[in-house]
Amino acid sequence: MELVIGLAVLAVVVLGGGAVALVRRGRGRDVEELPAGRPRPGVDYAPGVGDDDQTPRDTATRTVEELPPLGEVEASETPVAPVEETSAGPQVERPEPAAGRLVRLRERLSRSNTALGQGLLALLSRERVDEATWEEVEETLLLADLGAGPTEELVDRLRDRVRVLGTRDADAVRELLAEELVTVVGEDVDRSLAVSAHDGRPSVVLVVGVNGTGKTTTVGKLARVLVAEDKDVVLGAADTFRAAAADQLQTWGERVGVPTVRSFTDGADPASVAFDAVKAGAEGEVDVVLLDTAGRLQNKVGLMDELGKVKRVAEKAITAAAPGSGGIDEVLLVLDATTGQNGLQQAKVFSEAVAVTGIVLTKLDGTAKGGIVVAVQRQLGVPVKLVGLGEGADDLAPFEPRAFVDALLA
Repeated sequence: MELVIGLAVLAVVVLGGGAVALVRRGRGRDVEELPAGRPRPGVDYAPGVGDDDQTPRDTATRTVEELPPLGEVEASETPVAPVEETSAGPQVERPEPAAGRLVRLRERLSRSNTALGQGLLALLSRERVDEATWEEVEETLLLADLGAGPTEELVDRLRDRVRVLGTRDADAVRELLAEELVTVVGEDVDRSLAVSAHDGRPSVVLVVGVNGTGKTTTVGKLARVLVAEDKDVVLGAADTFRAAAADQLQTWGERVGVPTVRSFTDGADPASVAFDAVKAGAEGEVDVVLLDTAGRLQNKVGLMDELGKVKRVAEKAITAAAPGSGGIDEVLLVLDATTGQNGLQQAKVFSEAVAVTGIVLTKLDGTAKGGIVVAVQRQLGVPVKLVGLGEGADDLAPFEPRAFVDALLA
């Protein structure tokens, strides 16, 4: 019995020693020495807990005594750019000069008015210009919203000159057409804006129009035009019915460093805002006060009466600031050029309510009816002074008849 127990103990010792030897030999092997077919960490599968994804680096370590004292920073080999201090306020823009802006925008204008300019050139350059051709010329002008009276005048003069000269040369016809169009548009009309301080008070400009014509945007763009001319401007947010109007106008002003007088009460009296804006402009000795008003339909009598009230109250503020210096200097009517004959009716009603002194035609780049420029001037007896030719902040341009006609016939 003792012999059997002894043999058993000896076997356990021998086998245990072999197992320990196997374990020791296995721990001493590299990953590459593992038996074929065994997955390798970082090669055959993503390494997990206990696996190294790459060979550990033998990086020299430092003791606490070798570290630099607190507060000292070791120099970096990579240069670091210094941090520039920036102003917390909004960046004020410097708009581009407005002079000659219509010429720079002529390509956009010529694309939109091809039906008028190029259509007429094609008709008048035919080998034979007969009665049927003149009827087509007349139809083209009427479709361009030129109006019946101006169309008849233009066609009669063109017929006489073409018959006398007897030319069909494209350049000669273009020059004839350009001269007659400039005459109809009116090159000798005063299109300047009254935007200079006088009699010890600022010029006051009232901007009116129906909903959706872009009045507030136009006021903001006009402020940029004036700032480019080194004018000091104050904006008056007298559109108190549209919640976002005052915010929108204030944003336009902030972009060029122009203050905005506004009310933070919904439905406030727009006449009161206009009064405060004129008063602030007079006290600040600025050049111009621009008053934005709420859009209103021309057939709403109550709203039109209210617009008249805004004008009268603004004039009281002018009188208080400078007695005997006159009233509102400019009343600009903003019209959407795409509305055609409907825009003419709007213009008539507004002119009767607040005595319009000038027209701003917006969206002139989005219509082929360039004749609206002539028609609205004939309807009101006041000139087109500014035109909007796009969505950009500096796409409002002083109207120049010769540049406008050249763009039509480009």
